[in-house]
Amino acid sequence: MHLLSLLWTLGLLLKEAQAWGFANGIFHNSIWLEQAAGVYHRESRKGRYQLTFKEAKAVCKYEGGALATYEQLEAARKIGFHVCSAGWFDKGRVGYPIVKPGANCGFGKIGIVDYGYRLNKNERWDVYCYNPHTKECGGVLTEQQKIIQTPGFPEEYQNEQICYWHIRVRLGQRVHLRFLEFDVEDDMSCLADYLEVYDSYDDVSGFVGRFCGDYLPEDIISTGEIIDIQNYFNVFGRHDD
Repeated sequence: MHLLSLLWTLGLLLKEAQAWGFANGIFHNSIWLEQAAGVYHRESRKGRYQLTFKEAKAVCKYEGGALATYEQLEAARKIGFHVCSAGWFDKGRVGYPIVKPGANCGFGKIGIVDYGYRLNKNERWDVYCYNPHTKECGGVLTEQQKIIQTPGFPEEYQNEQICYWHIRVRLGQRVHLRFLEFDVEDDMSCLADYLEVYDSYDDVSGFVGRFCGDYLPEDIISTGEIIDIQNYFNVFGRHDD
């Protein structure tokens, strides 16, 4: 099965975004950013440096991974993983990987900028997760118009894949989401494979809908300047084909 190709364009309006939190016991509060050697960096949907240690662990665990170790972060750094944002990693440590020195990032050094083990686990940072088996796609989109699709489209999408598209537009604009093709495994409750759309940051009041099957969803227009699109493809190992 292939999934979707969709087009989003922009209009006008603004609505203040609310914070994300727990839903059904799961913490939905991060967007996918950089990834290398199984290590990937996440930040809260509320913005940079918003995750406590407990929340950071929940983000990684929810996707089948764990907090990255120092050694895993360094291995990723050695192949080009460069992120100028401090985040939690294994055992309550905080730091970030630097490939190229810069005046405003890494204090002019190369390597892991290590803030050490934090005694206060309620401090808020980003997070570095590790999952060598994850097949992830997505990213942060800010273009005025763009077509996005699953990797390899129009071929079938891969199993155990998670995709996050976080669309941010300018203050006062809206996002217009138009589905051009849609074909996801169908089941009565959309539990195996599905696509979810969120209008704004809030995963409760901002929830627009969950979609599966091959019925083309109607256009979605945001109430504010943010839309989140999340795909789960057999993330729990279920497949009904």
